[in-house]
Amino acid sequence: MLPARTALWLRLTLVLGLALVGPVTVGWALARAPIYVSSWAVRVSQGYQEAERLARKFGFVNLGQIFPDGQYFHLRHRGVVQHSLTPHWGHRLRLKKDPKVQWFQQQTLRRRVKRSLVVPTDPWFSKQWYMNNQVQPDLNILQVWSQGLSGQGIVVSVLDDGIEKDHPDLWANYDPLASYDFNDYDPDPQPRYTPSDENRHGTRCAGEVAAKANNRFCGAGVAYNARIGGVRMLDGTITDVIEAQSLSLQPQHIHIYSASWGPEDDGRTVEGPGILTREAFRRGVTKGRGGLGTLFIWASGNGGLHYDNCNCDGYTNSIHTLSVGSTTQQGHLPWYSEACASTLTTTYSSGVATDPQIVTTDLHHRCTDKHTGTSASAPLAAGMIALALEANPFLTWRDMQHLVVRASRPAQLQAEDWRTNGVGRQVSHHYGYGLLDAGLLVDMARSWLPTQPQKKCVIPIVHTPTPILPLMHVRKNVSACAGHANYIRSLEHVQVQLSLSYSRRGDLEISLTSPMGTRSTLVAIRPFDISGQGYDNWIFMSTHFWDEDPRGLWTLGLENKGYYFNTGTLYRYTLLLYGTAEDMTARPTGPQVTSSACVQRDTEGLCQECHSPAYILGHLCLAYCPPRYFNHTQQTVTAGPGRPATPALFAASEHPGHNLLQF
Repeated sequence: MLPARTALWLRLTLVLGLALVGPVTVGWALARAPIYVSSWAVRVSQGYQEAERLARKFGFVNLGQIFPDGQYFHLRHRGVVQHSLTPHWGHRLRLKKDPKVQWFQQQTLRRRVKRSLVVPTDPWFSKQWYMNNQVQPDLNILQVWSQGLSGQGIVVSVLDDGIEKDHPDLWANYDPLASYDFNDYDPDPQPRYTPSDENRHGTRCAGEVAAKANNRFCGAGVAYNARIGGVRMLDGTITDVIEAQSLSLQPQHIHIYSASWGPEDDGRTVEGPGILTREAFRRGVTKGRGGLGTLFIWASGNGGLHYDNCNCDGYTNSIHTLSVGSTTQQGHLPWYSEACASTLTTTYSSGVATDPQIVTTDLHHRCTDKHTGTSASAPLAAGMIALALEANPFLTWRDMQHLVVRASRPAQLQAEDWRTNGVGRQVSHHYGYGLLDAGLLVDMARSWLPTQPQKKCVIPIVHTPTPILPLMHVRKNVSACAGHANYIRSLEHVQVQLSLSYSRRGDLEISLTSPMGTRSTLVAIRPFDISGQGYDNWIFMSTHFWDEDPRGLWTLGLENKGYYFNTGTLYRYTLLLYGTAEDMTARPTGPQVTSSACVQRDTEGLCQECHSPAYILGHLCLAYCPPRYFNHTQQTVTAGPGRPATPALFAASEHPGHNLLQF
């Protein structure tokens, strides 16, 4: 255990050292010093009994599994100070010496900010202008409703500060299996009521998704027949464990998780998910929904006033999340909107105080027309994605991102940075690929051919210290792993992993240019970011190169946009390409989903089969049998009047309810 005198000396050294830099830097650094809490995450390979033994041995309380597989456990020690600036070295050494402990981590407080903006002077609007054709274009949701789609059978969970489950507009769709309270560890996600109603955020987001229609109360959710749940996790101590557990709740039951929160949008924070939360994302997309992948919908951020950039937020710039930005009714850029290369699409919200806002459910069984910020945009997208998933429940998490790229349009969205990328799509750092169109999204979802397996190509480029010049370009000709199993023909996400030092981090602009000439700003100048720490293995992400051919010359740009005497060193630079071996620009449009076993029928009612060899998945014609399916032979049903059944190759999923027919 670290002696008290030594610990005191370390604290004094930190404070005195920071004092030499100045009071602003001292306050900023101390505010971001880790605060350790009395809980630990521990991994043991032998399951619950071993975790119980460990807890009893060292005086912990076992709070249960973090993930369903039973290897990670949440332990709490009642004899440890709840909040401390230093870790508990005694327990650290004891856990480290135990041979059954594979990994452990004392949890630290994580500050998460709800991305909401409330302008109480706005008037009430009885109609939902973003859905009912008052504004052109709207989100084109009426077209989807006219097809009989309303989110039936889809489960959405809002990860936030709770959900008022007995609200008149929510109770009929409330799903207790999609809900939990990780702040108090009980199954009731009801929000904690306060005089200021600060815990209204989750209830408002839930109403946007699944407020009941035709009940003469409030408004209608985008997917008004979807099941809706809520996770209470922002109203209390927030740790890596709590975030991971929230993102891992019922992954075979919940289809979509909607999150409108993240690190502080103050223009100087660079922070992302912890080890466990990153693992939760990975497990979600690889194992959730029977292997099709959980859909994580994320608000891009409200830091526009502070010139923040959501590529400094490791949640919204993850390849596993679908990041959503905002626009106003007039197609203007909201003052709070952040620009970054990871934003994929945009839905409506509001801007100045006179703009109409979003109508939704509110605490105390009320309604509100004062919901705004990117908090309002992400749940609208989650509802639209629920409609698409109802139309085609076999879509993978990557399929959905491909569809969102194609179903987003620049429309009337106003920005100076619209550019055409290498495959002819317009894209913006403010809006991604544009305003999401629910009708187009659903139409394409019906006929979408499954995306081939994801490939990852890792290209180390800089691995020795290199001085950063005022204007510097690092160029690399890449083959995209041609000739190998992980060869990529069509890009999806592109990541740049950087380790560098810089005297004033916010003055450094970083960009990436693809072989097809698309330039994407990974991070622009952030005037409030005065840190001299630089970036430590930070991963930037861009969606602007979607479907481009990655082979050729890539250029990383580093430019000092601030103080002339800024200096720094580039230590490591790795380019990470994600995509598929298929040429996505050449793929044809697939047939529509039908209600029969046939792809389509002619005027006499005879079955029109897929061209051999082909597969049918959920009445979709596929070019190949997707992963996680196996084949055996069975008889097909009668295809038409007088037509006998014929043998067919049946490809069955390891997950119930999924099957394929090959004709």
